[in-house]
Amino acid sequence: MTYTPSEFLVDLLNAKSPSGAEGQSQAVFDKYVESHSDSYERDVLGNRIATLEGNGGPSVMFSGHLDELGFIITYIDEKGFLYFATIGGHDRIIIPGRRVLIQTNKGVVKGVTGKRAVHLMNAEDREKVPKINEMWIDIAAANKEDALSRVQVGDVATYDHEFELIHGSVGAARAFDNKCGAYIVGETLRRLSADNESLKAKVISVGTAQEEIGVRGATTSSYGVNPDFAVAVDVGHSTDHPDCDKRKFGETKLGAGPIITRGPNINPIVFNKLIEAAKKRDIPYQLEGDPRPTGTDARAIQMARSGVATGLISVPLRYMHTPSEMVDLEDVEQSIRLLEGFAKDLQVGENGNW
Repeated sequence: MTYTPSEFLVDLLNAKSPSGAEGQSQAVFDKYVESHSDSYERDVLGNRIATLEGNGGPSVMFSGHLDELGFIITYIDEKGFLYFATIGGHDRIIIPGRRVLIQTNKGVVKGVTGKRAVHLMNAEDREKVPKINEMWIDIAAANKEDALSRVQVGDVATYDHEFELIHGSVGAARAFDNKCGAYIVGETLRRLSADNESLKAKVISVGTAQEEIGVRGATTSSYGVNPDFAVAVDVGHSTDHPDCDKRKFGETKLGAGPIITRGPNINPIVFNKLIEAAKKRDIPYQLEGDPRPTGTDARAIQMARSGVATGLISVPLRYMHTPSEMVDLEDVEQSIRLLEGFAKDLQVGENGNW
């Protein structure tokens, strides 16, 4: 039986949206979420803030970031080769020899990331990972003038790797981190909107901007929303592959449900409510212990204003920050069910004080 992924999710995965240039993923979120919201806001950082008013219960913010890794053009040489800086945390060894798509005000320009060929290196150079300024993007330009007729400094690019099912419900994509999180929070609101009369909690699903360069959208949106509770949704490392020491990184795997985090970034009441919601609905889940502020929107949300009772769920993912991240879409579906249940279980008068 062929697995059929959500059109909303696929559209988000195919959107090109490096941090600071989230326009394509914003448009997808607008298309699928705005009409299901009681109110819908766009702010100056590019966040998308969708609200269901609920019926007198506490407010809960669900956060999933819309941005992804990318490149930004910084210099064009006389021969028409483009030099770039990375947007977000790239593994430099993965960059060369990739097809890329450059977003310009004239449309998409195709290119290839280049470096000196291995045949032209000595033995010592072959052991080194090239620095960013030792790589470039080749758009087959005749010279600088030709290149400048098509691109300009400040244009952004992404890898040309689209979503594809690999086997069953397991797929690969350029930016499961974190288009699947943005999809989960948006789809949760869509489903809750169908039964809004029985929903006590006020639900605010936020597609945040610029997470990959410092959780910037979550910082401003959580201050503005000022929720009683929050759950950030991101991806987490699935450690069920070779060369991953579980003594260092814990044990998580694809297809075993969302990862629920514990640690100082996590409010214990929120954690317990997530576990209760999962058990009540027979939702499989996994646990992660993190001893410090997490590298997710949860870090910023917890510290907004006088503090927010914050939780974190993560979709297990292999090969993070590569052009072919791998996720089991059943884990994505279970994450939506978990957020739905968490929201429905919140009652009037509850808070996260402990």
